[in-house]
Amino acid sequence: MSAPTAAATRPANAEQAGRRIEDVLDRLAGAGDPAAVAAAEELVRSLMDFYGAGLARVLELLPADGTVEALLGDQLVASLLVLHDLHPDDRDTRIARALATVAQQDLEVDSFDEPSGTLRLRAAPDGAGCGCAATATAARQAAEDALGCFVPEVTAVEVRTDGGPAGPALLQIGVRPGTDR
Repeated sequence: MSAPTAAATRPANAEQAGRRIEDVLDRLAGAGDPAAVAAAEELVRSLMDFYGAGLARVLELLPADGTVEALLGDQLVASLLVLHDLHPDDRDTRIARALATVAQQDLEVDSFDEPSGTLRLRAAPDGAGCGCAATATAARQAAEDALGCFVPEVTAVEVRTDGGPAGPALLQIGVRPGTDR
């Protein structure tokens, strides 16, 4: 193998790399050579097996002194461990780990629907949000971004906002029916 180039030594963006792989496979499929497509797909599977075996070995060699926590908290490493079914944490622990990375949102798990992959969250009423749809949308997007790497089995996120203590009811004043005013 040749020496690594500057591009090869910079941190990889897993999402971009995945898109590039899909793009190359799609271009090969579009070229109309089934043998080339089959060979490329076999190459991708072989590389996945190779890197998965390497990751498994890394986990075996790590000391049991908590060193693994830094790896499990890294989005790229965590996503690779999940992809290869090597992540030592269960789904609920990975959800909690992902939600802990969501800045400026106090999100609590309400429930997880396994068949649909829907995670229902509550935005805790801490005064940071108004309880409106915009707050729920921002919280949902932030949660989806964090969960994507740590918990790919979550396919949808719903956020319920609890708008804190209820204020006075809105009183609408109108003209009483049957009067001119």
